Amino acid sequence: MRENRVKKVMREGKLALGTYVTFADPQIVEVIGLAGYDAAFIDMEHTDFDLRLVGEMIRAADLAGVTSIIRVPDNDEKLILRLLDAGAEGIIIPHVDGLEGAKRAVDAVRYAPLGHRGGAAGTRAARFGTIGWDEHCRQSNAEILLSVMTEDERGVNDIEAIAALEGIDLVSIGPTDFSEYMGIRDPASPELRAKLTELADRIKKIGKAKMQFPMNHAALPLGPQELTELGVGYTHVAPAPPAVLLRSLRERMASIRAELG
Repeated sequence: MRENRVKKVMREGKLALGTYVTFADPQIVEVIGLAGYDAAFIDMEHTDFDLRLVGEMIRAADLAGVTSIIRVPDNDEKLILRLLDAGAEGIIIPHVDGLEGAKRAVDAVRYAPLGHRGGAAGTRAARFGTIGWDEHCRQSNAEILLSVMTEDERGVNDIEAIAALEGIDLVSIGPTDFSEYMGIRDPASPELRAKLTELADRIKKIGKAKMQFPMNHAALPLGPQELTELGVGYTHVAPAPPAVLLRSLRERMASIRAELG
């Protein structure tokens, strides 16, 4: 398994940048790589992407030199295993059920002794058997990125224990669900930002996992400097490609129509 680009950036103390794969076409993953991002965020929770399409996107990420990060619909060890065997370099698990859910995530993603990921020596992730089994296990445990989303009361209450758990790289907070949890839908709310800062400080105090939080999200918009100050290690950068394309097309039409009078 190659060096994980996102984990390398985080080890260097920098902010790793990914963006959303929201078109059902692997070519958008290549475009994201050509644009200079560190990761392509492939979402299986809020899209209709199937396993075959995601497999092609993982291959496109390898070609483009970016980290493939897949958000699964839930903490399903069978789906996670299939994605990892296909060569996924990162897994995001939404709504983990506190510390116990985070432990299940580690079990699904890490080989022994860290976890209990099922083994198959001839998978694409193992380069179809051309890598020795021990080396494949070592590389996978070292390079695969695991992010767990803590967005409800139990996750927030267990956040230090989750951040201290061996095998967790990122503790993620989704702004929309976090806002709902707080009961605050005003993105400029000082209370919302204060609570996020408190959670960031609790993660930083542990000194192991980094925080994940998106950039320029409508529910709680934060720029790169603000994210860095919070100790965020990885971020999805908004707007997503459809919004960028729509804005560009609208601007082009407005310009042409203005010339035509």
